[in-house]
This record gives sequence, structure tokens and C-alpha cells, in this order.
Amino acid sequence: MKNYLQRMGRSLQLPVAVLPAVALLVGIGNWWASASNDIVAHFLQAGGNAVLSQLPLLFAVGLALGMSKDKDGAAALAGLVAFELPTNVLKPESVATLLNIKVATVNPAFGQIGNVFIGIISGLIAAALYNRFHETKLPMALSFFSGKRLVPILAALTMLLVSVALLIVWPPVYDALVTFGKFIVGLGAVGAGLYGFFNRLLIPTGLHQALNSVFWFDVAGINDIGKFLAHKGIKGVTGMYQAGFFPVMMFGLPAGAYAIYRNALPERKVETASLMMAGAFASFFTGVTEPLEFSFMFVAWPLYVLHAIFTGLSLAFAAFMHWTAGFAFSAGLVDYILSLKNPIANQPLMLILQGLVLAVIYYFGFDFAIKKFHLMTPGREPVTADDTDDLAIATDVDDDKYTRQAKQIYAALGGADNLTVVDNCTTRLRLQLTDTSTINEAAIKHSGAAGINKLDDHNLQIIIGTEVQFVADALSHLKLTNAPITTTSNEAVATAPTATNITSGVTTDFYSVANGQYVDIENVADDTFAKKMLGDGFAIDPADGTITAPVDGTVSTVFPTKHAIGFKTDSGLEILLHMGIDTVELNGTPFEVLVQTDQPVHHGEVVAKADLAAIKAAGKATTMMVIITNMDAVNLMKFKMLTDQVKVSDEIMLVTTK
Repeated sequence: MKNYLQRMGRSLQLPVAVLPAVALLVGIGNWWASASNDIVAHFLQAGGNAVLSQLPLLFAVGLALGMSKDKDGAAALAGLVAFELPTNVLKPESVATLLNIKVATVNPAFGQIGNVFIGIISGLIAAALYNRFHETKLPMALSFFSGKRLVPILAALTMLLVSVALLIVWPPVYDALVTFGKFIVGLGAVGAGLYGFFNRLLIPTGLHQALNSVFWFDVAGINDIGKFLAHKGIKGVTGMYQAGFFPVMMFGLPAGAYAIYRNALPERKVETASLMMAGAFASFFTGVTEPLEFSFMFVAWPLYVLHAIFTGLSLAFAAFMHWTAGFAFSAGLVDYILSLKNPIANQPLMLILQGLVLAVIYYFGFDFAIKKFHLMTPGREPVTADDTDDLAIATDVDDDKYTRQAKQIYAALGGADNLTVVDNCTTRLRLQLTDTSTINEAAIKHSGAAGINKLDDHNLQIIIGTEVQFVADALSHLKLTNAPITTTSNEAVATAPTATNITSGVTTDFYSVANGQYVDIENVADDTFAKKMLGDGFAIDPADGTITAPVDGTVSTVFPTKHAIGFKTDSGLEILLHMGIDTVELNGTPFEVLVQTDQPVHHGEVVAKADLAAIKAAGKATTMMVIITNMDAVNLMKFKMLTDQVKVSDEIMLVTTK
């Protein structure tokens, strides 16, 4: 679930990225209006509001695209269809016709059916349909509608059913959202402060974007950004969930960065100054804080909690004083200047005074905490011989700084063998790895990265800064070309070696590995398997702990942590049996492996015993995944017709080699 929400948060950034254009049009329009040039002002403001009025649709399309497996345009089209259907079927006029009542008596909730909340739901449903059906093959007579063309059609049919449900549930859901929004707004300054505090605390997980959508957009009726840009609402209240960020990002965090620099060791002050100055400038000018925050978020986490508290206090104080300003991208100088002439902004210049006071609080607060608790902020680590040695990464004379950094990170990750997915957001590389425990963290930091965040065994974030896109592009190229590495070599933990000596045209029968319930691999609660990063196959939710071999073959690998067993068939197929999700962390405790490397096995033969109760008690899923890891050797996979409940004697699929 956490991975799903993180992907959702990352995908939300795509439609949100349109907002800076809105801010520029509206902001410049406001400045023109102050110069009495009404024609130009109205023209610019109308352009900005044209985009702003379509924000729910942008969320539907952006989420559908961002959450789809391969970011395909068919998913975006499905998102558009998914949004348009309920918003038109359930608009007040249509509901009046459906229920044979007058428009005036239609529940007011249906007047808000086209809000951001419905946009998010539509986008998520469209993405799920795309991921499940974009490779579906229909009978010959309907083959034109196979694959990606099928997805928008299914989106329309699905959303028609969803619309029927919404006809009943939308009024109470809408009332609940409005009640929540009114409750938060009713808390006034306290509510703004709590939001600011949790906004910062959630940044390490990437889930802050989901929280932001509640306060900044029209999910619960608050819509702080939308109302501010459209100069709607109450002067001194609209913008209360944005204004307090300006003193933090423009003044507080840069002052905290200066405190970190002052506490650096003399021999590390130069490198610390470089890191802190770059982060402070990004925070002040653009409102991008992650390069600074991730530099101390994990190495000095008490300091980060202090930062979250200061942020909450800043939002609470600005809201209490009714000092408001707004942004479309983030609370930096650019957005601040654009918001000064917004008619609904209230005493925005007072935020400068608040920022100066907050800078003093940040500096002395950080300085005290660093010294009192001996926090290892950047620059306070002892100098070692390794710190002064350059990594011998092969580079070309034509390489720019982004390519050189990407090559260092690529080597430190373990190359293409460990790197499965390269993605990025505004400032972070968002990577999926076979195993995050094998990376060389020192080498990554040596590359110039501002920070590292290990989310779990497979997901890693590396904080680069606002130029992350160039590093991500170079890293993607290295992965695509399977570039060799020279000095850092990491062995993947839970993958089988590349298949060799394939016998062509051989069909292998695959059987269930346990009595239990069949699970489509795409529905497994782990993106690494669900996205088929390791290969294709199936999964079983076991009813008991007796685990059997899925094929006839030989045991090729027994992993030290006992959570996975590799098999190889006579035809050369390589299969990974992965027992449970994230169970590598259990160090083999709930597993008893009954086979050894090079041992011949037959399907149905017991290869392991799993203590399902112990796995569940550890908070892990017991799903058993069977994956073909050398899919390049597969010519045809055919799944047998089966019921949800299976036995070890049940045949699941047939696989034929190329």
C-alpha cells in the first residue's frame, strides 16, 4: 500500500506541474491590472483561469498516465474518458432526468461532481484498467479493439457502473468531505499549523503530496491554491495553508543551512559550504527544499523533527495574523513576487518580517540542537582516507557533469544487474533496485548527491536537486545499454543468473507451489513482481505452509535467507520461487528449506516448509511468487483455465522456449 501511495504522490506532480504556468499568467495579469491595463490583465487572467478550471480533468489524465506501467498515451486517453463519463452522466440536469425530478430539487452534491476528488478516482481506475488489460487479445473478429484500444472502452463501461454507484454514494461522501473541510477550516490557525507539521514529516515517504491535495485542491472543499489564484474566498483566510511556507523556505531553512555550515569541521567547511549554499539558494529562490532537507533528514533526524515543528508554528502564526500569500509551484521568491498583487493576498509583506524572525529561530535552534545532541549534520563526519580518494569510474572526455555523476551513481548501485527502474520527480531520483542493501552509499554521496533515502528492500531515492532530470536521463541510458562498471560490483540477492543453453521449442508445465488461492502476478502487493521487473509468472496465497516445486528440473540456487529458491529446467528456463513479500528481512527464521543446490526435483515435490503464522506476525505477506527470470528465452506463455482455489497438483501454465 505504501508503494502504491508513493507512486500516486509522484504521479500527482504531473498535473501539479501545470500550475506554475497558471501562476505566471494570473500573477502577471494582476501586475498589469495594477497598472490600469484592463484588457491585457483580463486576457492573461482568463488564460490562467482556463487551465485552473480544468484542474480535475488534468488530475484524471495525469494520474492515469503516471500510474500506468509504461506511461502510455492510451492510459491518458482512458483517464479522460473515465472522468468525462460520470461528470456528464451525473451533472444536475442529467440526474433530474434520471430520477424524473426537477433540477432545483437535485442534491447539491451533484453540482460538484466534477471536482478533483472525482478526477483522482477516475485517473486511478483508468490506470488500473490499463495495467490489467493493455495486452489483452480479443477474438479475431474483434481484434481491432485488442490491447491498448480496449482500455478506453473498458474505462467507459467501468465508469458507467461507477456512476450508478456514485448516484447513491456520492451525496454522503461529498457531505463527509465538506464536513471534514469545514472542521479543518474551523480549527483556524491550529489546523494550518497541524497541516504544516505533518506536511514536513511525510516528505521522507513521499506521501505529503496526497496530504497536499486535500488542502490545496478541491478534494474536501478547501481548495486553497485554486481559490487563491482565482481570487475567491475570504481575504485573510484564503491562502492560510500556503502563506506560512514562505518564511520557512525563503528565510528559515537558509538560516538553518548556515548553522549547519558553522558547525562543520574546519577541514570540511569548503565542501559543506558548497552543499549548503546550493540548497539554500534553491530553497530561497524556487521553494525547492529537498536538497537541504535530505542532507540532514536521516543523519540528524532530531533536527528534521525540529524543522517540522518550526514549519507548523510558521503556518499557524501566519494564519493567526491573517497574513496570506500563495503559490502554484512552491513558496520561493518567484511565487512570492507573483502573489504580491493578487487582490486576495492580505498583508503579504508582513511575511518578510515573519521570515526574518524565523531565520533567527532556525539558526539558534539548529545551532543549539547540533551542539547539545552532537548531531552528525553534513560536515561533522570525521575525514577518512576513503573521502579523499577519487572513484576510478570510466568516463569520456565529452561527458558533461550530469553524465559523470550518473556513472558514479550507476557503479555505486551495482549497475544494470541491480537497477530495475529509473524515475525522478522534481529533485529526487526514484529508483527501484533488486536489493537496496548492496549499494555503496559512500560512493553515491561522493558523486555529489545531497542525500539518500532507502524506502525498503527495492525502493531508493537519491536527492540530486533541481537538475535531477539530466542525471536521470543519463542513468536511464546507462541502464538501457547495460553499461559495464569498473570499480563497484554488487551481486543481486534474489535474482537468478541469465539463462544460457536454451533448447528451442520445448514446452514446460508449471504447477501450483501450494494449496491455496491463485493470484495474478499483476495483483501482487509488491511493485517489483507486479510490474514484472524480474520476469513474468504467477502467485499463490497459500492455505498451509507446505511449499512444492513448480516444475521438473534442478535446484540452481538456495538463497542464504531461505526466502527464495531458484530452479532450472532441462530446456534452460530459470525460475525463481520467492516465498512471501519482503521476507528477506526475516533472515530465514520462518522457513525450512528441504532441498539443496544441484538437487533434481519433480513438480509437487516438497521443497520447503513455511511458518505462515510467523510470517504474518512479522507484518509480511505470505504470497508465493513463481517467476521466470530469463523471459528472453520464452516464446509462448499460456495460462490454463482454473478456479481461484488451487492444489499443488493443479497445472497453472504452459511455457514454450524460443
